[in-house]
Amino acid sequence: MTRMSTLTRAMAVCLALAAAPCGRALAQMPESLPAGPSVRISAVTQPLPTQPQFTRVDIPYLREAVPERSKGRISVQLSTHAERNLSGTEIVRLVRSGQVDIGAGTLSTLSGDVPLLDGIDLAGLSPDIEQAKTIADAILPAANKDLERFGVKLLNIFPFPAQVLFCRQPFASLADLKGLKIRTFGNSLNDFVATIGAQPISIGFPEVYSALERGVADCAITGTGSGASARWPEVSTHISDLPLSWALAGYMVNLAWWNRLDPQVRSFLEGTFAEMNDKLWELGRQATEDGIACNIGEAGSCKLHPLAARPMTLVKAAPADHELLRKSFRAVVLPNWVKRCGARCGEIYNTVIAPVSGVEYSP
Repeated sequence: MTRMSTLTRAMAVCLALAAAPCGRALAQMPESLPAGPSVRISAVTQPLPTQPQFTRVDIPYLREAVPERSKGRISVQLSTHAERNLSGTEIVRLVRSGQVDIGAGTLSTLSGDVPLLDGIDLAGLSPDIEQAKTIADAILPAANKDLERFGVKLLNIFPFPAQVLFCRQPFASLADLKGLKIRTFGNSLNDFVATIGAQPISIGFPEVYSALERGVADCAITGTGSGASARWPEVSTHISDLPLSWALAGYMVNLAWWNRLDPQVRSFLEGTFAEMNDKLWELGRQATEDGIACNIGEAGSCKLHPLAARPMTLVKAAPADHELLRKSFRAVVLPNWVKRCGARCGEIYNTVIAPVSGVEYSP
């Protein structure tokens, strides 16, 4: 295939994704590899095969563009957690053991092994996706230093849609949620929910629909688009637009395998993941807005997720809600994370994250 035809295809992919400016994406596009030994890669990435992160990024790049751009030298056996019957918590173990070469998972599910990862996406840390990206980019070297002892390396960190509240009853502010049972995931969301006087409860994502339907949970937290895809508008009536966190995730590789790769192959893959990173952050922004639109029944703005048959009511966060989330982060969420993670994590936070967040940790 000629360089021009490859550029043409890359431009088509770029336009189809409607993500980062195409000029920048093409500038990152890896050159074709010279002839050499074939490389077969196994990758387990997104939780579900229907997610936009899988259909709009992983498949176009890992399954299609990588073999084409490498002239067939590299092929990727790509699958999702669901297709491999995984919950997501096993990703570090699978990559570390070499059962898969590349894996992806949310940082909160990986933080049991590496507590520092939980500090990248604490509840209330990043009020917008731009700040979340700045923090993710800044912390990556420190995260990889901790991950080295597990024999894995993060290639990048990317977001899912903003994590927000879905409730089965009307509410106008966070203060109205006092005493309610709220489905959460991860320690920092538990801490936040407790600070507003609500009761955090742990329920697996597949069971949340029935929990909301039966009143086992009054509210639940998930991504705007994830809730739409799981048909939560059928069992909840009100949705908040206040981002509590971003469910940051990352692609990781087996470090021994990565270091053994031909340097040209490694550089080729680094360029590919840098390009994917741009697409995924833009997709996170789009999916956040799209998820809200789909949940509240705005058909003209609903492009990525199912349109709710019974539109929800949007609860716009008031300044007092933003301030409550910020105070909770400063007074409870951040100190509790450092207690779980250790003093060194507090030092890393103050060095790397505090200059971005504007909140310093004080023992």
